[in-house]
Amino acid sequence: MYDWLLFLHVLGAFAIVATLVFYGIVVAARQSAFADTSRFLRPVGFVLFQVGGALTLVFGVWLAIYVDGYELWDGWILAALVLWFVSAEVGRRLLVAVDRGDRRWARVLYTLLAVIVAAFLLLMIYKPGA
Repeated sequence: MYDWLLFLHVLGAFAIVATLVFYGIVVAARQSAFADTSRFLRPVGFVLFQVGGALTLVFGVWLAIYVDGYELWDGWILAALVLWFVSAEVGRRLLVAVDRGDRRWARVLYTLLAVIVAAFLLLMIYKPGA
């Protein structure tokens, strides 16, 4: 059971990292001749972000409950949950900025989202305090 929970949780993390690639292309394409490409990639990135977010949240919480050494109130798990909610809002605002054509704000939000995802990965790999 643990292996499946971990596999699905990590699969969600890969989907979120793939979202960064798609959003990076969308943000860059809005500034170039590839604007048609961004119209196709934006919905793909959106779906990846939603699926990845759901998988990481559901199976991450399930893992925290299932594994004897972890509790939902462990500091690194609470930090990951806060980052999850912050990333969801930043991702939403990024799409709004892209749709409005606000290139500078889209780049700032994309960078922020990349930093948040990197922080996620560091938390999941090192589990500080666990």
